[in-house]
Amino acid sequence: MDLITETVNRISPQDAEARLRARNRLEQLTMPHWALGRLMNLAEDLAGITGSLHPPVNEKAVVIMAGDHGVAAEGVSRYPGEVTPQMVLNFVRGGAAINALARQAGARVVVVDMGVAADLSDLAGAGKILSRRVGAGTRNMARGPAMSREEALHAVEAGISVALALAPSTDLFGTGDMGIGNTTPSSAIVAVMSGATVREVTGRGTGIDDEQLEHKIEVIQRSIDVNRPDPRDGLDVLAKVGGFEIGGIAGLILGCASLRKPVLVDGFISTAGALIAKRLCPAAGDYMIAAHRSVERGHRAALAALGKEPLLDLDMRLGEGTGAALAMNLVEAAVGILTEVATFEEAAVSKADR
Repeated sequence: MDLITETVNRISPQDAEARLRARNRLEQLTMPHWALGRLMNLAEDLAGITGSLHPPVNEKAVVIMAGDHGVAAEGVSRYPGEVTPQMVLNFVRGGAAINALARQAGARVVVVDMGVAADLSDLAGAGKILSRRVGAGTRNMARGPAMSREEALHAVEAGISVALALAPSTDLFGTGDMGIGNTTPSSAIVAVMSGATVREVTGRGTGIDDEQLEHKIEVIQRSIDVNRPDPRDGLDVLAKVGGFEIGGIAGLILGCASLRKPVLVDGFISTAGALIAKRLCPAAGDYMIAAHRSVERGHRAALAALGKEPLLDLDMRLGEGTGAALAMNLVEAAVGILTEVATFEEAAVSKADR
């Protein structure tokens, strides 16, 4: 039995009894009924995810999956591929936006080489990043499949292995990504899996102009037409129009779900990975928390297909796990509401008539 099958078989829906006990407590807190709105919904979710009225969330990690994309050769990004390894080094040195936000959230940053088109063996050997390389970047999906089905399987299983390795020291996960050109495969995945048109889900990524945007739309449509991915088969979609880091994100989510660990799904690229994970195992959706709504055009369609309402909407579009890091503060707040606020009975406060 392969690791994906073993992992999927361990995933079950949220703990309904824990959710009910959490809701009963939340409804008795010293405030008007459900006065903290979606924070209380989040608290109920966390109880269901962890099976506890004291959900553990103290130990936090943002996992950045990094990989390069052959489709970048089509000129779909403003930046050259060399930026991917350069940013990996920036993450390691602590100088990126995710490092600043993770420090504020009390989270560690874990970088995983899923398929960067550069030699990062020195960083891996020094223990500064994890190596789960599938290859030195995907192939150009505009001319054929981005990867083989076996490589897609390898990418997802690599992500699962990261979740399993980090789980003993991690209560709360956040997804992150790095890979020049990766909004292009993400747009293709979202179009295929949501039924939206390519134009509806394709945005400006790194800030391309109108002419470049039209070209990007054409490249994505051509990639879908050439490869004809099957929307019913998550591995087929990943193999034909995906990326190694997107597969790693999908696997990380599946691993978290199998361990009943909450995972904050970051922005557009992470949500594409989440769609693959949910197609592989619908119950995995119970363990996903949408961190924020990106301004990347297709993220609304991606979130709708995932069935999630994001916690934040701050006009962000960086990726790296920055939205997930910010949302970790809200997760801790939700747990505080569930565990620290007194009920009417505990505080000897009179309840209003209903």
